[in-house]
Amino acid sequence: MEVNAMAVLTLTKENFEAEALQSSVPVLVDFWASWCGPCQMFSPIVDQFAEENPDAVKVGKVNVDEQPELAGQYGVMSIPTAILFQNGEAVKTLVGLQPKEALEDLIK
Repeated sequence: MEVNAMAVLTLTKENFEAEALQSSVPVLVDFWASWCGPCQMFSPIVDQFAEENPDAVKVGKVNVDEQPELAGQYGVMSIPTAILFQNGEAVKTLVGLQPKEALEDLIK
């Protein structure tokens, strides 16, 4: 299956405010790292979720090794961590490998 690279944004401290905090739609942010096994398993679930819900939610990923300030700012202690932002606020957090249903429940 072809993955739409546009479905998931790469978030950095430079674009986080504009893309996540000022978004008019909810934003799911996946905090991950390349060395994290559960993150590697979670990534395709997040990608599929993004593809299936393009109008309901924006999805972005933060590499915690490259963006430690963002991870610290949102209290990310273990990865993967998925945080749902609405109206500039972190409203829901999931820690650890999650099934796609858990992500879908976030936006209901």
